[in-house]
Amino acid sequence: MNTFAGIPAAAFGFYAELEQNNNRDWWLEHKSRYETLIREPLTALLAELEPRFGPAKIFRPNRDVRFSPDKSPYKTAQGAFASFQEGVGYYLQISADGLLVGGGCHSTSPAQLARLRNSVDATGTGESLEQIVRRASEAGFTVDGERLKTVPRGFPRDHPRAELLKYKSLSAGRELGQPEWLSTPAAAAEIGRLWDELRPLVEWMGRHATP
Repeated sequence: MNTFAGIPAAAFGFYAELEQNNNRDWWLEHKSRYETLIREPLTALLAELEPRFGPAKIFRPNRDVRFSPDKSPYKTAQGAFASFQEGVGYYLQISADGLLVGGGCHSTSPAQLARLRNSVDATGTGESLEQIVRRASEAGFTVDGERLKTVPRGFPRDHPRAELLKYKSLSAGRELGQPEWLSTPAAAAEIGRLWDELRPLVEWMGRHATP
């Protein structure tokens, strides 16, 4: 296992080029760059962060185009996920725009959604999530997720946490661009610090929105 030395600045250039050349021939010609600039550094980074944030994986670079009108074969961003519990954890992404970090729960089954809504409805757990979401927003994270336009059936429209009840999934993220530390070994500590800021949200979702 290589020691993590940072994400090379050339990684972002790779994705800028891929956006203009999203085809198999270009990918095969430049696959060694993908391995050196992106996959190997991210593998080393995740190995360093795993003890604190859980088992991690790098997503496949290939797109699933079976049901998509866009037949571009490759993703124009590389994502990775450290799992706190199934479907709940910490996320990072490298693209032409730079680094994005996030955390939370990106999808829910019907059973998970019922637990999430009941926990938002309950005073103690609901107010706790309300504080967590507010602090994440104040820290510069964007709170997002799939959500309904109206409060779900079974809950009053004037519920004190009506906006939170609309969420079917809930996460928070921050786009960081290309900070100077990203190409250095200090990136592991910086990303870990940002994930620690998201830990309250991740752990709340892990306790209250999982099977």
